[in-house]
Amino acid sequence: MRVTNATIRTVNALTSRWAGAVRASGDPGGGTVFSAAGVWPLLAFLADGAGGAARAELADAVGLPVDEAAGAARELLGAMGAMSGSDSALGLWTKRTLELRERWEAGLPAEAHGVLTGDAAADKAALDAWAVKRTGGLIDAMPVLLDENTEMVLAGALALRTTWLQPFQESCWMPEAGPWFGRELLGLRRGSTLLDRIGVADTPEGHVTELKVLGNSAIDVHLVLGEEGMTPGRVLAAGVGILDRGRSVVPGYRLPHGEVGPGVRVVKERRATPAPPTLEIMTMAYGVRASHDLGAHAEVFGLSAAMTERSAGHFPGISGRPLHLDSAEQRAMARFGARGFEAAAVTAFGVAGAGPSRARWVTTTVEATFDRPFGFLAVHRHTRLVLAAGWVADPEPFREDEGDR
Repeated sequence: MRVTNATIRTVNALTSRWAGAVRASGDPGGGTVFSAAGVWPLLAFLADGAGGAARAELADAVGLPVDEAAGAARELLGAMGAMSGSDSALGLWTKRTLELRERWEAGLPAEAHGVLTGDAAADKAALDAWAVKRTGGLIDAMPVLLDENTEMVLAGALALRTTWLQPFQESCWMPEAGPWFGRELLGLRRGSTLLDRIGVADTPEGHVTELKVLGNSAIDVHLVLGEEGMTPGRVLAAGVGILDRGRSVVPGYRLPHGEVGPGVRVVKERRATPAPPTLEIMTMAYGVRASHDLGAHAEVFGLSAAMTERSAGHFPGISGRPLHLDSAEQRAMARFGARGFEAAAVTAFGVAGAGPSRARWVTTTVEATFDRPFGFLAVHRHTRLVLAAGWVADPEPFREDEGDR
């Protein structure tokens, strides 16, 4: 199934906006991972069934006319599910007493609809099992809080796996400067004669270096390193701009001599025998996990009205019963190692009957794991769709047994 360029642009734009918001509110030294591609289809389906202010906000966040949103979401889910190295799924669970609009329900995959029994513990166990199954065990729980007022849960899962076309060699690396100075870290090294794998872009915020690490599926990981002082959001947004061809990049084979970009130095040396130009890569292994309360950045996702005006029904196209959005969360992870990359995200929207506002408890756990902090974009090679993005601030340490592998 083909996804349109317009849809790809709107999803990538959401990646850029989210990058700025998630880093602006947190510890600038911390790591994170998130998937706008995992959120966008759910926003599109909600927009299709929304009314009033909620419909206008969601349409703006989706970036497409509302009457096109559900169709574009189905195309995107189908395309991501058909991508080599990628699995995606959508799930809908409702109470038996909630009657859905036939038109809206028909727009979702037929196999997606399940039932909420009202037993919170049993329902949560079933939802957690779905998250585990749909991500191959990479995510262990559905990020949603169930109670007696939960009428519906709309969720999406996305899992990515790729093996490097050329693996890295592991070694102990102790950076000589910067925030990781003196630490024994798990370094990844390899050489290549393909100088176009690296490039430097001049952006309004500063120079950004992009390194493409190709996988054996259609999924690659682009590492992006900005000038010192650039915020994570700006570095990641610049990376998305490069993908969308909004930023010109000087490839490795055209770079001049000397220090030519963040983390990039071009050296000329004389040799006794001829040798092709080479690219020497040194980076870090990392693992990142994060939980995101989308409601904390409701303006980014077009959720302000749907989550704050709880006495009104915001989704007349979903059901005749007044509904509001009670929770919107994502749980995500990513691992980058010598042999490959994997990432996953599960996003869940909890929908309740309209009524008085209730308190919500959200626990956010961030495990950040890379010679200076940098960003990463997991990209579908052929469409340039960003499937997952993140920021690496604390790389994996070297352990004595690493050298025995």
